[in-house]
Amino acid sequence: MGEKTLPQAGQRGAIPEKQAWKALAALCIGLFVTLLDQSLVAVSLPRIREELGASINQVVWVSAIYLLTFAVPLLITGRLGDRYGQRNIYLIGMAIFTLAAFACSQAPTIEWLILLRAVQGFGGSLINPQPLSIIHRIFAHNRRGAATGVWSAVASSAGLFGPVIGGVLVGTVGWRWVFFVYVPLGLISLVMVARYVPKLPTGTSRIDLLSGLVSLIAVLAVVFSLQQGPELGWTWWVWVVLALGVAALLLFIRMQRNNPRALVPLGLFKYRNFSLGAFAVGMLGFTVYSVNLPIMLYLQVGQGMRAETAGLMLVPMGVISVIMAPVLGRLTDKIAPGLISKIGFSAMIAAMTLFGILMHLQVTPAWLLIAIVLLGLANAMCWSPNSTISMRDLPPELVGAGSGVYNTARQVGAVVGAAALGAVMQMGVDSFSFGAAMGNALLLPVVFLLAGLLAVSRFK
Repeated sequence: MGEKTLPQAGQRGAIPEKQAWKALAALCIGLFVTLLDQSLVAVSLPRIREELGASINQVVWVSAIYLLTFAVPLLITGRLGDRYGQRNIYLIGMAIFTLAAFACSQAPTIEWLILLRAVQGFGGSLINPQPLSIIHRIFAHNRRGAATGVWSAVASSAGLFGPVIGGVLVGTVGWRWVFFVYVPLGLISLVMVARYVPKLPTGTSRIDLLSGLVSLIAVLAVVFSLQQGPELGWTWWVWVVLALGVAALLLFIRMQRNNPRALVPLGLFKYRNFSLGAFAVGMLGFTVYSVNLPIMLYLQVGQGMRAETAGLMLVPMGVISVIMAPVLGRLTDKIAPGLISKIGFSAMIAAMTLFGILMHLQVTPAWLLIAIVLLGLANAMCWSPNSTISMRDLPPELVGAGSGVYNTARQVGAVVGAAALGAVMQMGVDSFSFGAAMGNALLLPVVFLLAGLLAVSRFK
């Protein structure tokens, strides 16, 4: 491609460590804004509905379309980084995301806003797999845990800060600033990535377009049916769409066998820790990206707190996660794989159980701070070691595909979790007190976290 490239990282990194940390900071800005969006925009939906005269279904699609266009292409966008360079794909994705965010802030109608949100989600999908791939190429093997700890802190805390930032912006300067705030952040990330992230060697032949099409159909059908099924009452055609997605997924796996241009090389799953870690991150996605809603509903509806105050209740969770994740990432480089992960999953199970019990007891909000702090610690102990152990032993030619699979597992877990908790909350309010209904919803993830704990217990 005529570019000056750098060698792969062995015990030494591909670039000086000081530059590598600056590159990571630049990449994390983009990662933060793409994941922040999933909880940030939700806070603004009532005001959007009021000002644009939208129906409930239309404002739901403001969030839903972003999640769809973000999650569906992840398998392909991870591979695009291998083919054309992670740095290049990141810059393209950030440019699309930032321009679309600015356009969203100026949207004249709800229809335009939904369309522009689809474009913004696609930009986010181009961005999201690249940081994890780049980390594992520019940092030395024995420094990847610390670097991945920072990445994980950003990834796990973005959703926790969303309600706080969104509540402040909507309450002070209006919903359009929820989108406009991405513009300066996006521009800063573009400049920093262009300056500090190196052009790394590309190592993938042409992408199998037919496999790409089948993967899009599979993920789109599964994500759409799980995301919209509860709202549509699980009509017969939703089940048909889900069955089509599962069939397409099975066909996709069959197409990857002995395919030299495989979109997802099945050799990825020969790496035990990657297979276990990808499953475990799906269980984390199920839990972490869906717990905000029942907690916020309990605080606002059940306890009568203002939205801004309820959002501030979650700040300790995000702050603890951000501070502790890099520290625990460094420990992951030095101790037996899986030990921190096992403690983390156990702590998250304890936190969710405590949430459920306290809400059943209709306690005052101050008591929930115990569970909130415990969940913040658990977040740090789960995300950072899991991504480090899952990815660090993959060979360079599989890192992009591995990042795409890992991120897809997280996002599909998030979609399933949101749908499942939504259904449990809806059924619960018809049969129990409001607090008990929210508590029951937070007990559901315990089952999935137990499966995740079993997986990380088998790390080697």
